[in-house]
Amino acid sequence: MPKVQIGENEPLDKALKRLKKKIEREGILKILKARKHYEKPSEKRRRKMRAARKRKVY
Repeated sequence: MPKVQIGENEPLDKALKRLKKKIEREGILKILKARKHYEKPSEKRRRKMRAARKRKVY
């Protein structure tokens, strides 16, 4: 779980921005979106194959 320490005179906006950046870097949002709906095993396989093709450079 990402945590952010807030300084005495630090605005809340700045701390919130740091928290959002930390969450994005750790990939938490991506995991949550993936778990939001059930994905059939065949769909998961297809998605992984598409991602592998995208990564592959000719």
